[in-house]
Amino acid sequence: MPSLLVALVSGLLFGLGLTVSSMIDPAKVLNFLDMAGSWDPSLAFVMAAAIPVAAVGFVVASRRGTPLVGTAFHGPKATAIDRRLVTGAVLFGVGWGLVGYCPGPAFATLGLGASGPWPFVAAMLAGMAAHDLIMAIRMRRTAVA
Repeated sequence: MPSLLVALVSGLLFGLGLTVSSMIDPAKVLNFLDMAGSWDPSLAFVMAAAIPVAAVGFVVASRRGTPLVGTAFHGPKATAIDRRLVTGAVLFGVGWGLVGYCPGPAFATLGLGASGPWPFVAAMLAGMAAHDLIMAIRMRRTAVA
């Protein structure tokens, strides 16, 4: 139960931060990305403030043997820059640049009752399902070979 409560509070805090910083406004995000047009640098300040806060969190976590809630830290398993990582980063960037949403802000906006991010969320979930299906097919092919 404590881990569910921590997850809930963390999610609410994350959503609040996205809302206060206007990261849930796709027009603001698109203006930030439009450096040749109506560039709005305000989100750079959001990132500049978030990076040191996250860095402190990583330093504190690295000094602990286990998390406050949970049995172990779960970091990334892959460390190499490979085709899958680059492809995922490109798809993320293209999606963000086209519609002004990425997963966190899209879900936070849905939590506010907005209907605008539904097409993005549906496409994202379809893409995730397609990825899982492709990976399952590839795993079966390598197991047979």
